[in-house]
Amino acid sequence: MSNTNTPATRNEGWGFWGTMGGHASIAWLLAMRAIASATGEDFDNIRAFLDSRFGRHYADEVHNGLYVGKSLKDAIDDATQKWMGWTIGSRTSFDYGIPRGMVYLTGFVIHCAITDEQEAA
Repeated sequence: MSNTNTPATRNEGWGFWGTMGGHASIAWLLAMRAIASATGEDFDNIRAFLDSRFGRHYADEVHNGLYVGKSLKDAIDDATQKWMGWTIGSRTSFDYGIPRGMVYLTGFVIHCAITDEQEAA
């Protein structure tokens, strides 16, 4: 991970931040660190993922952990490991251009970073 500064969300109303609601300010840094540790991606790429609709789905998984009584950190760690346990299938590969068989979380972090970069150009 090359970036040590934590970028702020660019999507307070949606994505991970908006979905986490009152937990967002604490959950943001915890999620950044967990995803960086798991994927090896830098914080700017992770910010793009967390601000996307896929970040919203990741936050839904965190909420599932909170619902069953896990701490925020454990819910984030568990969501991260769950997403790291999945791989990109044929249909997702076709739809998003992510190589089939790639780890799901890593694939979507990279996909979102590329999409974010393209939109900024």
